[in-house]
Amino acid sequence: MSFAIKVKKPVNLGDIPTNSNGGLTEDVARLRTSKLGEELAELQSLMYAAGTHSLLVILQARDTGGKDGTIRNLSRNMNVQSVHVKSFKVPTTEEAGHDFLWRAHPHAPVLGSVSIFNRSYYEDVIVVRVHDLVPKHIWKARFEQINAFESLLDASNTIILKLCLHISKDEQAERLKARELDDTKAWKLSVGDWEERALWDEYTKAYSDALSECSPKHARWHVVPADHKWFRDLAVTDAIVKTLRPYRDDWEAVLKAMGEKARGELDAFHATEG
Repeated sequence: MSFAIKVKKPVNLGDIPTNSNGGLTEDVARLRTSKLGEELAELQSLMYAAGTHSLLVILQARDTGGKDGTIRNLSRNMNVQSVHVKSFKVPTTEEAGHDFLWRAHPHAPVLGSVSIFNRSYYEDVIVVRVHDLVPKHIWKARFEQINAFESLLDASNTIILKLCLHISKDEQAERLKARELDDTKAWKLSVGDWEERALWDEYTKAYSDALSECSPKHARWHVVPADHKWFRDLAVTDAIVKTLRPYRDDWEAVLKAMGEKARGELDAFHATEG
């Protein structure tokens, strides 16, 4: 059973439920997440040691959608020494002076490593569209440019997994209100968080088009129902594990060959000692 919804063209994000629980209770879901986390740790270790592939995880969501919480959950089961997290905020003057993909490419994962994008270059076909920051012909052309960029990464043995954390408007309101009452989280708030809600339908359309136009087989989007944080964590962990599992045998074969080569070199070294 898959908990994240694999996108098939075309998609209307507004038609996809946000409050799914997979028929599970919270306790059962957390136990499954923990078990999958153990497998995730093992798969990441194999990928790192084999050094033949890398993993790029892209997280997109509306405000309060759970990107930070998702990253915290993943960090419990991933070796942070080989994980790079990059948050994409408003472009700097230097970044805005280049093409929109310029700031993303240096953060693509090195072979053996993982990069997690907290937002991404998809902001350049979503936010810029909703706020009319660039003409339509520019943001629309970016769909093809994104597909070309992700094809380049795929050809370089980067495994790409794109996750849209999908919450409802009511759930977002509850989370914003909760932040206001929490002294440890109030710093995250801004008037803009509430103002953006007036553009909910525009964002839904922009997200729907981005997911529809940029979801080839090698870089498929998955929509994660994220009203329940515990289910979100299960769905994300499950999606990553299922994405990496098919590579296990290849990575183990690479490591076996490396081990045999190392033993041969040691045997030759010890023979010269005698």
